Amino acid sequence: MSQALTLARPYARAAFAIARDEGKFAPWSDALAFSARVAADPRVSALLSNPELARGDAVALLAPEAADENYGRFLSLLAQSRRLQQLPEIAGLFEQLRAEAEHVVKATVTSATQMSADELEKIKAALCKRFGREVEVSTAVDASLIGGAVIDAGDVVIDGSLKGKLSRLQSALAH
Repeated sequence: MSQALTLARPYARAAFAIARDEGKFAPWSDALAFSARVAADPRVSALLSNPELARGDAVALLAPEAADENYGRFLSLLAQSRRLQQLPEIAGLFEQLRAEAEHVVKATVTSATQMSADELEKIKAALCKRFGREVEVSTAVDASLIGGAVIDAGDVVIDGSLKGKLSRLQSALAH
């Protein structure tokens, strides 16, 4: 995976630079997300690795209808460099660069049960205070956590789950 990220990084930076210069972060995010989903499909991935696939056909397959000319040229460059299969990694790195530029922290709150809107707002406010930035929160449910929640905000993971606490207690008792 790290090799794929290394290969994708310069393309993600280039896409980010174009989107920043045009002031079109959202359209580029949408286009990259679409292209990444299509490229990640196993059938499409196998097709993209076929050397007989024409560059124009590959670009037409991966470009969303609303994509502008610059996005089409970007995909064409990826096709020429044989990097279309790195689109999922490029899209992920682009989103990281965008969040950093917009001073937004993206956090995922995974809880044992569905959380109420009030609980999420409290968590969001606490994270905003901790990071000093705007926070976008997405949620997930994992019943194996037993209770509590795990907050994943990039480099910071806060494990307040009952499963995590039991694991730490077991580790402490074993040592």
